[in-house]
Amino acid sequence: MDITAKIKELKSKPGFTDNCGMILIHNGVVRNWSRKDKSAVSLLEVTPDFNKIEALRQEFLQREGIFDIIIEAYSGTFKPGDDLLFIIVAGDLRENVKSVLAELLDKVKSEAVAKKEILPVDL
Repeated sequence: MDITAKIKELKSKPGFTDNCGMILIHNGVVRNWSRKDKSAVSLLEVTPDFNKIEALRQEFLQREGIFDIIIEAYSGTFKPGDDLLFIIVAGDLRENVKSVLAELLDKVKSEAVAKKEILPVDL
């Protein structure tokens, strides 16, 4: 995702200047170590549930002060450093935008994305 282009597109939407005072962005990338035990990770297989992601996006768009949400999730096999997930939340006040990004990110990761770590010994 070209974040600069997405923000420019977002800012060009009717109503942006009337409804937005903050844009927050999450850019998830592949780590080269496992969260569970810090062991080395060579690759990560990712399978997003795009229908669930869109349902969550629609749900969180209804939250107070939220103008728009953009989510781009990638599917496939990735190496450390690769981008996996982008979430952009635009809204009125930081109290609204911060909480929506945090909660939405946690729900997408726990409910809509399956991951499998491939360790060096598995190659």
